[in-house]
Amino acid sequence: MARRGDTETTDLFIIGGGINGCGIARDAAGRGLSVTLAEMNDLASATSSSSTKLFHGGLRYLEYFEFRLVREALIEREVLLRAMPHISWPMRFVLPYHKDMRFEAETPTSKLLGLFMPWMQGRRPAWLIRLGLFMYDHLGGRKILPGTATLELRGSAEGAPLQDRFGKAYEYSDCWVEDARLVVLNARDAEARGARIMTRTKVVSAAREGDLWRIETLNAENDRAEVHFARILVNAGGPWVGEIIQNTMRINSSEGVRLVRGSHIVTRKLYDHGKCYFFQGTDGRIIFAIPYETDYTLIGTTDADHDSPSRAPECTSEERRYLINFANRYFKEKLVEDDVVWTYSGVRPLYDDGASSATAATRDYTLKLHVEGGAPVLNVFGGKITTYRRLAESALEKIGRHLDLAKGPWTAGVPLPGGDFPVDGFDRLVADLESRFGFLDDFWARRLVRAYGTEAAAILGQAQTAEDLGRDFGATLTETEVAWLMAHEYARTAEDVVWRRNKLGLRLSVEQIEQLDKWMAAHRRSASAAAE
Repeated sequence: MARRGDTETTDLFIIGGGINGCGIARDAAGRGLSVTLAEMNDLASATSSSSTKLFHGGLRYLEYFEFRLVREALIEREVLLRAMPHISWPMRFVLPYHKDMRFEAETPTSKLLGLFMPWMQGRRPAWLIRLGLFMYDHLGGRKILPGTATLELRGSAEGAPLQDRFGKAYEYSDCWVEDARLVVLNARDAEARGARIMTRTKVVSAAREGDLWRIETLNAENDRAEVHFARILVNAGGPWVGEIIQNTMRINSSEGVRLVRGSHIVTRKLYDHGKCYFFQGTDGRIIFAIPYETDYTLIGTTDADHDSPSRAPECTSEERRYLINFANRYFKEKLVEDDVVWTYSGVRPLYDDGASSATAATRDYTLKLHVEGGAPVLNVFGGKITTYRRLAESALEKIGRHLDLAKGPWTAGVPLPGGDFPVDGFDRLVADLESRFGFLDDFWARRLVRAYGTEAAAILGQAQTAEDLGRDFGATLTETEVAWLMAHEYARTAEDVVWRRNKLGLRLSVEQIEQLDKWMAAHRRSASAAAE
């Protein structure tokens, strides 16, 4: 790391603390580059904490002939499972079949069938779905995940919650992931390898000065302004990627971003088994219904154009009704508005490929490296959480043309913090934790292992009783855990803790969250005073 006057010059300065920014930071730091990352809010505070929480190949993308994207995502599922078995795990997906299933009208597959089989009138024939699932099983290869099976729904646990008109289903494999925790663990690992991670720090300007970038930042907590110099700038601003190009870097560019809002609803628990449903609508859209946080069901997502990243995404009343009505075409017991306990929305920053609809816009990532005018800048568009690691490798391949890398690709198979145990070792880890800390009940132990993996025991330390963990904020959240999150995982507020580091906001009252926030504010003041 060189110096320019009194200011250090880093190899890479990354704007954005979502999964793409943190994934690139981890990969780059592990290759010997000096890295600084600035996130204007909390890590994963936007799109990366608002996904459908799946590592999946994207079955429906086969209809758009996006075979490279699907194949890469399918391969990545098992690579990622091995690296993070605490925050990701296999899940079986049940796709009920009925003759009225239809394609989204603008897909290439729909157009071909319309040309050669016009009598189908846009419906998905069973043989085509089975062909798609055969490709899904074999495009990426499988060693951990089981392949597709056919289910008779009548008399089965999978069929019990569904309307009687569904007699057959296909069952295939994908994976669940705790998306916000994935971001934080990548940031932690990047920092452990030498990166500097700055949260609540906004990049207010970035300009080329010769062969370097001059970047000005402002910390929202202490109003501290800093100047940084970097050899390469990475714009991983997510929904703000376009604004950063135009307003922060002030670069003229023809490249655009298409903002697509995806909304989800969380309801009371709708069924007892642990499988996900893949529902297809008569409008060509699909949604998932997924077991969520033990006692709930997650339903999503929608696809709607979003006009500006400065407008916070919210699940509209129309989107809520759409998801409820969609699910009600499948479940026996009708959902009503009062069954919804929480909603969330995220904005996908897709590369603007001119698609006719939000649904049809490509989910593939696009990396644009510009060297005109001096120091290089890499702009990151789109991407799926499943392919974040491959996106980072592709980014480093481009960056490596301008910087010397100490080593090549290295992240495949290297566990994230807490993930150093076998894919099938979760239950053993839970049992060991319960044996060592007898005061834990099963929910508490499983929650800790799901969040922290092999680090759970270190967080609990030498505690002999629950009281040894300090203040109880409710729902098994203790002072010891919160202090650890503040010290090691960049948490600053109650919102960071109960909606991103975990989802205990579903179980805590408004008053409990307010008390947690007050405690964290006091803890921050005490830590700042001690550091002075």
